[in-house]
Amino acid sequence: MTSQHDLAAWRPRFADMAAGASGNDGAHDASHLERVWRSAEALLAHHPEADALVVMAASYLHDLVNLPKDDPDRAQASRRSAALARERLAQIGFPSDRLDAVAHAIEAHSYSAAIPATTIEAKIVQDADRLDALGAIGLARMFYVAGRLGRALAHPGDPLAEAREPDDRAWTLDHIVVKLARLPEMMQTEAGRDMANERLGKLLVFRKEFAQEWLGT
Repeated sequence: MTSQHDLAAWRPRFADMAAGASGNDGAHDASHLERVWRSAEALLAHHPEADALVVMAASYLHDLVNLPKDDPDRAQASRRSAALARERLAQIGFPSDRLDAVAHAIEAHSYSAAIPATTIEAKIVQDADRLDALGAIGLARMFYVAGRLGRALAHPGDPLAEAREPDDRAWTLDHIVVKLARLPEMMQTEAGRDMANERLGKLLVFRKEFAQEWLGT
């Protein structure tokens, strides 16, 4: 297993490798990568059997190829990121016997790619990435992305979708029930599920308060 000293040495190299990959996407920038790694670290504490170096590398490099949410090739982004990460890691002397594990963790992190996570490292990275879609920061990212896509804040008369089918392609607030509310049950680790449920609770409170102000009730 990798020592804390070795992790500290590799971390800035991974961060440098990922620098600039997000372009002008503030929802998938360097701060997002740091948060994913911090969440992954918290999950690693519950899984000492996991390879922390693999998890760290995948946490920082999972968005090396970052395609917009509405790009027709969006579901291929994680595979492209994995291939690019494998190539660049090999160039800097990353342990060759860990490249497959890093590539799988990167491929499997993506919601849209729907690739099953089969290793504990991939499960941790997937959970850590999805945790960043929940809670206060997840809420900010949701509206940021929706704004870039030109989507409205909420349905004018039925923000909680009580008498219609939710549609998060039209109404941003609907994204909470269409996708985000499903994330806790999709978490791969127990610790990730607990953290996700706590963060989802904040979104549901916000959703209710938003609707009250939106309708003036």
